[in-house]
Amino acid sequence: MAPVAARSAGAVGVGVAIFISVALTTYLICDRRSKKKSMSRKNGVVEAIGNTPLIRINSLSDATGCQILGKCEFLNPGGSVKDRVALQIIQEALESGQLRPGGIVTEGSAGSTAISIATVAPAYGCKTHVVIPDDAAIEKSQILEALGATVERVRPVSITHKDHFVNIARRRASEANEYALKQRNLHLNDKDTAKINGCESDGYHYSSLFPSDCQGGFFADQFENLANFRAHYQGTGPEIWEQTNGKLDAFVAAAGTGGTVAGVSTFLQEKNPEIKCFLVDPPGSGLYNKVTRGVMYTKEEAEGKRLKNPFDTITEGIGINRITKNFAMAKLNGAFRGTDREAVEMARFLLKNDGLFLGSSSAMNCVGAVRVAQAIGPGHTIVTILCDSGMRHLSKFCNVEYLSELGLTPKAAGLEFLGIE
Repeated sequence: MAPVAARSAGAVGVGVAIFISVALTTYLICDRRSKKKSMSRKNGVVEAIGNTPLIRINSLSDATGCQILGKCEFLNPGGSVKDRVALQIIQEALESGQLRPGGIVTEGSAGSTAISIATVAPAYGCKTHVVIPDDAAIEKSQILEALGATVERVRPVSITHKDHFVNIARRRASEANEYALKQRNLHLNDKDTAKINGCESDGYHYSSLFPSDCQGGFFADQFENLANFRAHYQGTGPEIWEQTNGKLDAFVAAAGTGGTVAGVSTFLQEKNPEIKCFLVDPPGSGLYNKVTRGVMYTKEEAEGKRLKNPFDTITEGIGINRITKNFAMAKLNGAFRGTDREAVEMARFLLKNDGLFLGSSSAMNCVGAVRVAQAIGPGHTIVTILCDSGMRHLSKFCNVEYLSELGLTPKAAGLEFLGIE
């Protein structure tokens, strides 16, 4: 007969083996169910927004000794992170009654938000009217028109000018409301004219802009509408936390409206105050100085060199010279400067080494991720946002001739442009 101790040890061994087998089986079943759920059929384009993959950017991770992870927002139905914002804004507007089915959503946008609105709005029976600066990549306007949006291209001017693209979009919403009221045979005088955010019609002959069955207008106001912040606080941030199992050390992103960096940073730091959140800022933008020195200031403005508003850079959709309501919500530990050349070189490096075809803001975010890795050292996990692909940047950021004219032809063999040999 075997000794008691031996029998006891054997029983324990069998028990442990059974426990491990059951645990593994349970895990595999749950994992399959989880994957099945994530791969399940979606109810329309709206349900396909969000829950984007978080991938390891191998080349940057290997070069820095950190795990640099990119959230693939370019895989949203509308092709960018702005799908989340468009969905949140439209849903909240419909719930509050500010927007009705058959209404027109107006927005001033450099492209991506407008494309997302034009993608989401039809799912709710709404139309889109976009005012876009005429120096934005032409393919963005072409995509918008293909999506059925009405597009106005206007010259870039200061946000304080009444004809800044955002201010025109605000007026168009008011005009759509006025037109809808007139179509309902409501005889209003000037003081009764419908307004959006205090802006009235400027006398524009807008009857040609809106369909006869227009049910009014709603100005999306992505810069100041906190639905932008909430889209990332309630969606992007929690997804990053879950996908990393809460094991991340830093988050970095550029800002235009500020909604992404604000929503994600606030959520992550509420979950773990030790997570460091950073801004990466393009040339001409004042946010870097605001974060690091508390003063909105750019060298370009001080020397009277600003060539356009709000900044002079090849990147699109990021950088600004004012604090928006969304950006004011951000919880940041610091900021880094990025240059046009770094963004261009980074985009080409990632295409060559990782097969990632990214747009200008995504490339700038990856520059920021490397800067964070250099600052905090190897062994850390850093997350950034891959906002959109290079497909809507073909005429400028990804155009060889255009880059050559600006002296930005990529020349780097590796990451030496960031000091990594």
